[in-house]
Amino acid sequence: MARTANIYTRVDPVVKEQAEEILDQLGIPMSNAIGMFLRQVVMQNGIPFDMKLPLSRPLAYGELTKEQFDAEIQKGFDDAESGKVYSAADVEAHMKSRFGI
Repeated sequence: MARTANIYTRVDPVVKEQAEEILDQLGIPMSNAIGMFLRQVVMQNGIPFDMKLPLSRPLAYGELTKEQFDAEIQKGFDDAESGKVYSAADVEAHMKSRFGI
């Protein structure tokens, strides 16, 4: 039997639960999935997926000029007038299904 090493890590419990549900459906134990990830790190000589900064970041009120703030508020009004709106119930349902919160 091959020798193994232990890895101890802390992860967000919601992310862990979501990952376990997906891995269970695939029939892959969490330890095997982590081993597969580490093998790919070795084979790829780095992280086996793209790691990029987002193209934009959330706006911070204190960083906006009055003109920029007014333009952002106008975008919101324009979206509301054109029907690009989501109810609180829709947002809550999406958050629960996507993130378990």
